[in-house]
Amino acid sequence: MFTIYPQYSKGRVNRAGDAARQGQLSSDDEDVIENWRASHNYVLNTFQATLRRHARENDITVAQRLKRRNTIYDKLTRQSGMQLARMHDIAGCRLIFEDIESMLATRNQIVGSRFKHIRRNKLDDYDYLKEPKDTGYRGIHDVYEYVSFTGTAEKWNGLLIELQYRTRVQHAWATAVEIVGSLTGNEAKFDRGDEDHKRFFQLASELMARHFEQMRSSQRQLTDTELKRELTHLEDKIGVLRLLESLHVSAENFKSARNLILMMKSDNTLDFFGYSKTNAALQKYFELETSERDADIVLVRSDTNEGIRSAFRNYFSDAREFTSMMRDCLEEPL
Repeated sequence: MFTIYPQYSKGRVNRAGDAARQGQLSSDDEDVIENWRASHNYVLNTFQATLRRHARENDITVAQRLKRRNTIYDKLTRQSGMQLARMHDIAGCRLIFEDIESMLATRNQIVGSRFKHIRRNKLDDYDYLKEPKDTGYRGIHDVYEYVSFTGTAEKWNGLLIELQYRTRVQHAWATAVEIVGSLTGNEAKFDRGDEDHKRFFQLASELMARHFEQMRSSQRQLTDTELKRELTHLEDKIGVLRLLESLHVSAENFKSARNLILMMKSDNTLDFFGYSKTNAALQKYFELETSERDADIVLVRSDTNEGIRSAFRNYFSDAREFTSMMRDCLEEPL
C-alpha cells in the first residue's frame, strides 16, 4: 500500500517554496518539497481509478503525472505570488477525447458525480474553449480537493489535483508547443521566446480550431486568408513544421510496466524505466532527478502503453499528429 503522506504543515511547505523561488533551498527545504510532491501520488491513484470508469465505455485516453521538480521551481519563479501549498497542478490527470461533444459530456458526468471530493473552481474559471489563452492554448481544467471517502485516508485530505480535458486536436497543438520549447527554448506555452515562434503557435491554434472543430481561438479577428498567409510566411521563415517532421525517437524497447519513468537526455535520446509498483517507481524517479539534473524526467502511469504514448507524446518527440493536421489545414480550403 502506498503510504507517503504530507508530513509538514502548509506553512512549512510555503516557506520551502519561497526558498526555491529565491534560489536559497536548503536540504531541509528540498526534503519538504519532495515529501509534499510525493504525497500527491495517492490522490492521483484515487482519481485515475474514478476517471477510468468514465472512460471505459468511451474512446478516451486517460493518463496521470506528478509535476516535475524543475517545473514546480519554474512556476514559483514565474508567479511571484504563488504559494506552493496552493499550487493545484502538482498532481494532474489528463483526459483526451476524439471530439468536443464527448469531452463536454464526460466533463458534465464527472462534475455531476456523487463523490466527496470538492471542485474548487467555477465551471467557467478554466474554460479555455470559451476564452482561449493568448498563447492559443485550448482545453478545460477543473481543480478538485481530495476528501477521504471512509475516513481511512484523512492524511491526504485537502490535497489538490487538476483534471485536464482536451480533444486530440487541442492535445496535438499543446504537444508540439512543448517539443519546440524543449528543442529551441522558445516556450510559447509560457509566452516566452522569440515573437515568431509565439506568433506561429497562436496562428496554428486558430487555424486548427476553425478547420477541425468549427470554433475560434485567440486570433478570431483574422480572416481565413490572412491567417493562412501569415502562417505560411512564418513556416518559410522559422521552419517549425520542418523541424518537427525531422524528429523521431524509437520506442522499440518500450516497457510494459504500468509505472513508467521517461527520461529525455540533452542529446534527445530517451531512456525508459518500468516498474509494477508505485513505491519503487517513485524512489527511482527521485534518484534520477538528483543525478540527472540536465535531463527532462517524468513519471507517468496508464492502463496501456499506447495510452502513455498518446498522452505524453512529447517525450517521444512524436509530433506527427500536429504536423499532419497542420499540413491538411494549409493545403485544403477552410
